[in-house]
Amino acid sequence: MSEAVKKPKPEFRNIGIGQITTAYRLPLAGRVSILHRVSGVLLFVCLPFLLDLFEQSLTSADTFETFKAVLSNLVVKVVVLVLTWAFLLHFCAGLRYLLMDTHRAVSKQGGKQTAAVVAIVSSLLTIAFALKLFGAF
Repeated sequence: MSEAVKKPKPEFRNIGIGQITTAYRLPLAGRVSILHRVSGVLLFVCLPFLLDLFEQSLTSADTFETFKAVLSNLVVKVVVLVLTWAFLLHFCAGLRYLLMDTHRAVSKQGGKQTAAVVAIVSSLLTIAFALKLFGAF
């Protein structure tokens, strides 16, 4: 009797973030999931700073006027816009995950549709805020 030919076992290796972002083509639902996590970390890290600014702006009218003057700087406006994007995307994606927790839109097609809705709605809201922030209306 001849012995069975053994196939080599597949080799699994850990992959880095570079391979994930360049080699793999994530679906939109995967990108929304990653952006949800990134925006959550960004909001968490900036929360103490934002709360301190909010508290100081409420202490007097002078500090509020100071913050209005600081907000006229372009760099500060861009930082505020990034934080607004993070909040809006995290909020919309959070609603998506709450919908998925109720066992709606858990199919592949439903995941694609809700991810597209999150991307579009959060982008439109961020664009509307950017137009208001930079004085378009």
